[in-house]
Amino acid sequence: MPGVGPRTAERYAYYLLRANKHKSDTIVRTLQNLHDGIDQCKKTFALIEKGTEYSSLYTDPDRDKEIVAVVAEPFDIVALENTGNYKGTYHVLGGLISPIDGIGPEQLKIRELLERVKQDNVTEIILATNASVEGESTALYIQKQLPGTTVSITRLARGLPVGVDLEYADQITLSRALEGRTAV
Repeated sequence: MPGVGPRTAERYAYYLLRANKHKSDTIVRTLQNLHDGIDQCKKTFALIEKGTEYSSLYTDPDRDKEIVAVVAEPFDIVALENTGNYKGTYHVLGGLISPIDGIGPEQLKIRELLERVKQDNVTEIILATNASVEGESTALYIQKQLPGTTVSITRLARGLPVGVDLEYADQITLSRALEGRTAV
């Protein structure tokens, strides 16, 4: 599993061997039923409980449907929501453009995003993709699909994280920080 190395996997296995068998059985049942209880929102493509049609982050009347944060994966929503500062809606692409992995724009939910711009009278798209080659390529592709529209296209700011010494920052991060500098 991503993020779980051999040592961590050993610790998990050892913990479950020492724990009550009921705990292991519960985990097994949960994993077996995982796909049965999850679906995708028909509008945002966020993960939702099976049996519901739309994400509560989309149907919430306090959310601004005219502002859409475009993210690569459903779990990117959690990171933005944890800030408590975003009151728009989301659009999950289902990945990023990566020719080396055989993922082109047609495998992503870009066409659905363009339809949504019209249907929901979207005024701003926030490109919240990763600061990687794939994330930048995907953001650029989406920008090029919206010429001549009145939609404001913004990108999450890039720069130095709090607490990082300049000497440890990579060149790309430093370049982005210089480009995005603000007046004090």
